[in-house]
Amino acid sequence: MLWKGRRESGNVDDRRGMSGGKMAAGGGVIGIIILLINFMMSDGDLSKLQVQLPQGQTTQLTAEEQAADDERAAFVKVVLAETEDVWNTVFTENGSQYVEPTLVLFRGSVQSGCGGASSEVGPFYCPADQNLYIDLSFYEDLQTKLNAPGDFPMAYVVAHEVGHHIQKLTGVSDKMHELRSQLSETEYNKYSVMMELQADFYAGVWAHHTQKMKNILEEGDIEEALTAANAIGDDNLQKRSQGYVVPDAFTHGTSEQRVYWFSKGYKTGDMKQGDTFSELSN
Repeated sequence: MLWKGRRESGNVDDRRGMSGGKMAAGGGVIGIIILLINFMMSDGDLSKLQVQLPQGQTTQLTAEEQAADDERAAFVKVVLAETEDVWNTVFTENGSQYVEPTLVLFRGSVQSGCGGASSEVGPFYCPADQNLYIDLSFYEDLQTKLNAPGDFPMAYVVAHEVGHHIQKLTGVSDKMHELRSQLSETEYNKYSVMMELQADFYAGVWAHHTQKMKNILEEGDIEEALTAANAIGDDNLQKRSQGYVVPDAFTHGTSEQRVYWFSKGYKTGDMKQGDTFSELSN
């Protein structure tokens, strides 16, 4: 992605030098994979993951690591700016107003309007405060743990979380919140999959329009995004973490589904064609 020298979003709350507080999610390498299955790029429900961590726990970086982290921060700020440009235009064309979200950068753990979380949760969107939360170490996790190399997978992740913000603006998130107390976990998981796939679709719509408007995608970028979508499918992650697949526990969709919906968004560029709820319930 041709990002250097481009506008960085001002809607960024950089908390990388701050403590995240007492509440966060536990993990480890295996924990990361398990948490990713259920909560990576989630709709913001972190309550089941909260455990106590020591106050003031932070991750210390070397000068070289800090420089790399700062470059990743600059990258996601540019990506966020590109999502702002696209969705402001798309919403205006559809006769509505886009309310820009804030991106919170943190290190180790963070407090959000949805509770506390550690970096093992992965990037997430909190509908309660309409913020995106990202620990930039996930950028490296994509490349080393999930075999999704390149910079565009991280752009896809940011665009996906922005997709959840769009769902908040369109009322989908509020409807999902109402359903949570009305359905069994298995039934709710089906709706969670529909919601996550719609966010993937919106990420594809963003990629379509940012290329049309700015011509900033490089050869191989879309393939990198599809590789990431495939890597983080529920079936793939479950196989990696436990060696077998439990479809009733799917919360984000299979690799095939995630690739399909991102691709559909990218090919059509039409957010009206992203009704995953009706298509998957038939």
